[in-house]
Amino acid sequence: MVIILKKDAPKQDVDKLWHDIETQNIKIHEIIGSHTTIWGLIGDTHKIDMEAIEAREIVETVQRVQEPYKEVNRKFHPEDTVVTVGDTKIGGGNVTVIAGPCSIETEEQIIDTCLQVKAAGANMLRGGAFKPRTSPYSFQGLGDEGLRLFLKAKKATGLPIVTELMSLDHIDLFNDVDIIQVGARNMQNFEMLKELGKCNKPILLKRGLANTIEELLMSAEYIIAGGNTDIILCERGIRTFETQTRNTLDLSAIPVIKTLSHLPILVDPSHATGKYELVEPMSMAAVAAGTDGLIIEVHNNPQKALCDGAQSLTPKRFEKCMEKCAQIGNVMGKRVGTL
Repeated sequence: MVIILKKDAPKQDVDKLWHDIETQNIKIHEIIGSHTTIWGLIGDTHKIDMEAIEAREIVETVQRVQEPYKEVNRKFHPEDTVVTVGDTKIGGGNVTVIAGPCSIETEEQIIDTCLQVKAAGANMLRGGAFKPRTSPYSFQGLGDEGLRLFLKAKKATGLPIVTELMSLDHIDLFNDVDIIQVGARNMQNFEMLKELGKCNKPILLKRGLANTIEELLMSAEYIIAGGNTDIILCERGIRTFETQTRNTLDLSAIPVIKTLSHLPILVDPSHATGKYELVEPMSMAAVAAGTDGLIIEVHNNPQKALCDGAQSLTPKRFEKCMEKCAQIGNVMGKRVGTL
């Protein structure tokens, strides 16, 4: 339920209404704007008498919210959430670019690739230390050694890093990681989401390959309900009957999510398409559709990559991709990466 108060409502009347609502075991999320104060009521609001509340002099209007997610709902939080990581802001108008290899393989590979993506305009670095793989025989990542090498790349470039948490058993290793990524396979690992709601790091939450937008927002609700409001959503493609691409990139999710939620939304064209030649056009399309950022796989030698080489750009191709996306951004009045 949403209550919109009238401008300049007497404080004693506002306090009285607040008290009356809280005594019904309802949590109130208050948003104070320049002209309007909005209360978002969270809890079992079915017993609340809408007409009685609307009859009060200080109340402009009362609306029931049908969606099961409340905290991530734009109706409760009209202004866009902007997640700040160092000097980088995710959301709020520009297009943040996160780039790097799918998996961390060697010190030379990760540092060389990260230096090149920084030079091409990336704001942040991505790289996998723990890798979820369909086959148990595939490369599973270097684990804590991979994180150690990634931190070296962070120091060499001065850029924040994003990497995936596979298990809560590893969370103590992520103290120096700037953004914790929750992969598609863990999107509905609710115990993990609850724990991440208690941490003080931004969370990059990827949509599951067979999950709806509402389910993605409900997963974000788990995190924000725990107290962590720094959440970044990511569309990375969903499974359909089409076989020409690894997944089907749902670009319509960008405007839909922006209508439903205040959280920033990124796009991962690499995992969505599975083919390096499709990454550039899909990145450009995502910028045109209004994405808050891109997360792109780049490898200094994709042919020898231990993981997802077919969808990884070379540093030169990434540089070209950035230039093309910057052109789209200029038309829209947005800055892409650091370009």
